[in-house]
Amino acid sequence: QVQLVESGGGLVQPGGSLRLSCEASGSILGIADMGWFRQAPGKQRELVATITRGSTTNYDDPVKGRFTISRDNAKNTVYLQMNSLKPEDTAVYYCNAKMLPAGGTRFADYWGQGTQVTVSS
Repeated sequence: QVQLVESGGGLVQPGGSLRLSCEASGSILGIADMGWFRQAPGKQRELVATITRGSTTNYDDPVKGRFTISRDNAKNTVYLQMNSLKPEDTAVYYCNAKMLPAGGTRFADYWGQGTQVTVSS
């Protein structure tokens, strides 16, 4: 069974940092784009950042210059380094990846279970 497992969320003060990790596991033939999304209470899920297999990155404007997405293809893992955190960054953060499972014929979207990030003094 193919799955994404996130870790690294928690409570941090404004101006602090957190690093999220997301590892893909299972019988996987290939992983294309990976990314992070977030959903704050009462709001829709929104894109935070994406990264291609070749490490081309894309960021939503509110996080540019503060967040850095990276990946380790050998470990099937994507990371999100979050610096200068603000209260408005508080949300559940979800990992996303387009993966081709063993026995499959096309890439499909997979989601992690989500990890809570709370920025508060």
